[in-house]
Amino acid sequence: ELYLQVNMAPEVDLLCLHSISLIGFFTSAFGATTLLPSVAAQVKKGRNMSIAYLNGSYLPLDQAKISPMDRGFLFGDGIYEVIPSYNGKMVGFGPHIERMKNGLAAIGVQFDWTTKQWADLCQQLIEKNGSGNLGLYLHVTRGTDSKRFHAFPENIPATVFAYSFEIGPEPVADKALAKKYRVAATRDLRWERCHIKSIALLGNVLHFQQGYEQGYDESLFDADNQLTEASACNAFIVKNGTVITPALDNAKLPGITRHILLDILRRDGSIPVEERDVSMDEVYSADEVWITSSSKDIAAVVQINGTTVGNGEVGDVWLAAQTLYSAGKFNY
Repeated sequence: ELYLQVNMAPEVDLLCLHSISLIGFFTSAFGATTLLPSVAAQVKKGRNMSIAYLNGSYLPLDQAKISPMDRGFLFGDGIYEVIPSYNGKMVGFGPHIERMKNGLAAIGVQFDWTTKQWADLCQQLIEKNGSGNLGLYLHVTRGTDSKRFHAFPENIPATVFAYSFEIGPEPVADKALAKKYRVAATRDLRWERCHIKSIALLGNVLHFQQGYEQGYDESLFDADNQLTEASACNAFIVKNGTVITPALDNAKLPGITRHILLDILRRDGSIPVEERDVSMDEVYSADEVWITSSSKDIAAVVQINGTTVGNGEVGDVWLAAQTLYSAGKFNY
């Protein structure tokens, strides 16, 4: 097991911080924080391969350390992005960085990196970690203050952290190879600024864990009988050949895979697309249901809360959409 001795150690292992932000942790107010054993094993495994970036330096991931007074650690006060890359080619780099900049502006973090600086960082991470299939995790917090105080501190530099991790092979448009997702549907209990890609993911983590403990792969969110999104994905339905997804608002993250897919489908024109409110009744009666994310591309959902979607198989519209997406996703 790994421990963060917050009340004693001058520095905190930043890999542990990332694991805490995305997976959850047990803690006492001023004592040690203990990562779950399964998380600890993943952390130890990941340390053997990754060169990370922290505040201007490239270094082994297990040497990347921050102060426990960093506001990302204390408050979840920061923004992140995850960009997939396959054999050195990134998917959606431009939209990902634009969303990062929008998120930082939305929470008032003064950070003026250019798109070229982000591109250079990502390329360095890819090269230093052997290319291949990598996820690039980018993370900016408001920085480290001398005290714990809710109001924004002035004149402190942001903390910039990035690292890479291995991901699976590029998804392909093949029904026989497509994973069939089984998901839960649950009331959306998160905060009302879900359009901001905050590192404070506890609401999403709790929803995901609830479904995970029941044997599901993901959890769809229901807000007043309206579909919003999933714990780590956007959501789509297909009815009578039309692809439909909830319109964006503060309850939904403007997903990059969602953005690219909609643009590709509209440019191609062979599959009708709608962005509008989607009721949960429509979800349960849909011919197909998809979830989309940078790690999944377009994933077919075949079961929701034990109820079969359509005929329970990966659909023909999914195949057509994934074929188009695979052909065009590197152009963004």
